[in-house]
Amino acid sequence: MMIDRNRLAELFDRERATFTAAHPKSQAAYENATHLFGRVPMTWMNKKAGGFPIYLDRAKGNRVWDIDGHEYIDFALGDTGSMAGHSNPDVVAAIKKRVDEQGGLTTMLPTEDAEWVGAELSRRFGMDKWSFSLTATDANRWAIRLVRALTGRSKILFHSYCYHGSVDESLIVVGPDGHGMSRPGNVGEPVDVTMTSRVAEFNDLEMLERELANGDVAAVLIEPALTNIGIVLPDPGYHEGVRALTRKYGTLLIIDETHTFSAGPGGMTQRDNLEPDIVIIGKSIAGGIPTGAYGLSADFAEKALARTDLDLVDMGGVGGTLAGNPLSVAAMRATLENVLTEEAFEKMIATATVFNDGVQALFDKYDLPWSINQLGARAEYRFAKPYPKNGTEANAAADGELEDFLHLYLANRGILLTPFHNMALMCPTTTVEDVQKHHEVFEEAIKELLGQ
Repeated sequence: MMIDRNRLAELFDRERATFTAAHPKSQAAYENATHLFGRVPMTWMNKKAGGFPIYLDRAKGNRVWDIDGHEYIDFALGDTGSMAGHSNPDVVAAIKKRVDEQGGLTTMLPTEDAEWVGAELSRRFGMDKWSFSLTATDANRWAIRLVRALTGRSKILFHSYCYHGSVDESLIVVGPDGHGMSRPGNVGEPVDVTMTSRVAEFNDLEMLERELANGDVAAVLIEPALTNIGIVLPDPGYHEGVRALTRKYGTLLIIDETHTFSAGPGGMTQRDNLEPDIVIIGKSIAGGIPTGAYGLSADFAEKALARTDLDLVDMGGVGGTLAGNPLSVAAMRATLENVLTEEAFEKMIATATVFNDGVQALFDKYDLPWSINQLGARAEYRFAKPYPKNGTEANAAADGELEDFLHLYLANRGILLTPFHNMALMCPTTTVEDVQKHHEVFEEAIKELLGQ
């Protein structure tokens, strides 16, 4: 089925006019933000189907209110950063205790909470030793430094169209010739990315082995399912093949669970019995307070600490002044101990299943050539059927005009999806009724697109 592009354009213009009329305060705030680069605190906030972003007033649980007084069911949840829900009471209590009673928001001194968090992350993800950062991007950067130091190899291998934050090495994709090239739009790469990195398509063990056979890859750094280009799931046996090939070629394996943490309390590493040497986690584990962490296997940690030639204490490039600060660590403990628990994940995943199955039923009902995948507490649809099997295919299935229309249509009726893609995430307070409201609005959007 082909979408009538003229009709799509007309509907989009209507929705944008509706959005503009309903958000005068947000529009004025955006127009008055003359001292911000791109008029926003972070340039990603310019992903705005309505012509200007919605300005936040307050948020609680899975609800957001803007400065124009509109309430939204929030399925974006800070693109995973607020998977625990906005301002969860247990996290807020831990923050208040640290701020009001204990003080010392950042001191470069450890707290006892840190050991509790490390032990809990070990229980969930299986890694023996943990170190903290302020973002998962930083955790990835520091892990890359360590694996290069210990292996003596210079390159890191990624999946095409992976997401590991703004890590320079990760901005590599498979080009038309089947080999690596800089990802389109990459800003100011310090060197040609093929000098630092190799790349293979997700679910392609033959391509992975071809790249590893060069003998210069220190580590394979992967999301166990691609998450920022749709949700691309691994084929049966794929991860066993990845682990076998990394061991065959003497390459370490780093698994980044920052987004795939939605799969369960220990991410896909725990759920699927994966065997990485290093695990990266961040965003959601502190209930919205900035944090990240990387966990090392016992063997890797022992070898790293034995290297007296490496500066792991001062200026060696594996730490930050604010990393592991008492506030972040207190928030991590509260989130892991009281919020993102096994019981919470069971509810979140069950709710996501209702979301996934309902959207798929709409695709079937209207004979749309679209598909949806679920990864635990998150689900995402793509404008392709069957669902793409790798990042390059998923990227080719993007449709910016259609995506913007659907996002704007939903926002105008009180529903937010992740602005960068068509992802819906459940938090502990998301209800089946919230999901059903999404489905009602989403079906109306489909019917209008089809002229029904």
